[in-house]
Amino acid sequence: MSQKFTNEDVQMLGKRTLFQGFFRMEEYRFKHRLFAGGWSQEVVREVFERGHAVVVLPYDPVSDKVVLIEQIRIPVVNAATTPWLLEFVAGMIEEGESAEQVAHRELLEESGLVASEMHYISQYFSSPGGTSERFDFYWARVDASQADGLHGLDDEHEDIKVHVMPREAAFQLLQDGTINNASTVIGLQWLQLNYQSLRAAK
Repeated sequence: MSQKFTNEDVQMLGKRTLFQGFFRMEEYRFKHRLFAGGWSQEVVREVFERGHAVVVLPYDPVSDKVVLIEQIRIPVVNAATTPWLLEFVAGMIEEGESAEQVAHRELLEESGLVASEMHYISQYFSSPGGTSERFDFYWARVDASQADGLHGLDDEHEDIKVHVMPREAAFQLLQDGTINNASTVIGLQWLQLNYQSLRAAK
């Protein structure tokens, strides 16, 4: 791959806010360098600005079990058979917080668990064609036997149910399509590739 573009290869022509609520919608006007050489015409794109987030994979390498949470996700109500999704712990990074601080906070709020270790894995963009949102992905070493019950913050109207299951059972839910959100799919695929080394280090 001989050609590598950077931010220097984008000319920002303008930006304006189209909507400001809990989230924000921005309009970007720009030009960019072309693979064939030269510059593009002016391009206009709307970008959904919702900040950045963390996702946490709670895994117990001793028992080889994962902790999933279940909650309603109303944006998918017309696109899925149910808006209640099985997910990993996740949350938005607020101003003044580090990603790791958010990982620990959300793990406690959404599952009631405290990680004995928190390990950074990678970053990825959730849907770069339409939003700037970036996820910092962690796996948390937990004692899965301590995971149970209902969790979430009342002031955020969260109603979260904890599920504990063997890693293979969780991976089967991915394979049969029950687990259908990107962060959990990515996390379980990573775990399936790496669980042996995590268990060997337990």
